[in-house]
Amino acid sequence: MRVSPMVVEMETRGTNAVARIEVQNINPGSLAFQTRVFRMTIDENGKMIETPADDQFLIFPPQGVLPGGGRQVVRLQWVGNPDLAASEAFYVSVEQLPVKLEPGETDTIAAQVQILYNMRALVVVAPPGAKPDVTVGSARQVNYQPPAAPGSNTLPPLQDGVEVVLRNEGQRHAMMANFGWQLVGTDPQGKFLRVDISPEELNRAVGTGYVPALGQRKFNLPVPGFGPGPIALTFKQ
Repeated sequence: MRVSPMVVEMETRGTNAVARIEVQNINPGSLAFQTRVFRMTIDENGKMIETPADDQFLIFPPQGVLPGGGRQVVRLQWVGNPDLAASEAFYVSVEQLPVKLEPGETDTIAAQVQILYNMRALVVVAPPGAKPDVTVGSARQVNYQPPAAPGSNTLPPLQDGVEVVLRNEGQRHAMMANFGWQLVGTDPQGKFLRVDISPEELNRAVGTGYVPALGQRKFNLPVPGFGPGPIALTFKQ
């Protein structure tokens, strides 16, 4: 199963109050799916809290069955508060449903195992005309603990990197991984050091770099080599 796009930006009014995502079945067998919506709140450290929010969108079709190689366009329409004070984030979850196996497919144990996929598109809804206003709160060298690899309980070694705090005083969210980041400071010996981080590298390190409206986020970047002195951060389009 494939869902695209994975990030959707909408507005509470006008033509941008409607969006579309496409669900594609990339396997030869039939694929049944349903959609669900969750409101996402995220704290400074990136911890997410999800609450059901199906009543905020009109989704059509909310479920379907695709033949092998088939595609379905799913229409999203905002029906929540048209006068939001600031943008809000949601996940539209596309969940694969189990399908009844055809006669003869249950002759082996392996054939009785179905792997079900769940893919999510980030949907952010903003007031029309709202803009982000992102500033750098701080940037400093840290040794931070990266998370364990998926499926493992073993934590990797501490990572020499840079902790960045971004503040957004605007009424619209910001996707900061759309920009290149430039870090300028000194190494532990006091020598000049500059590191340029591309949007592709940022996506691998921090995802979309989502900073909520009227909020702030802390990001740990795996960029070694800086000393304890001040670090300047600028964004490049």
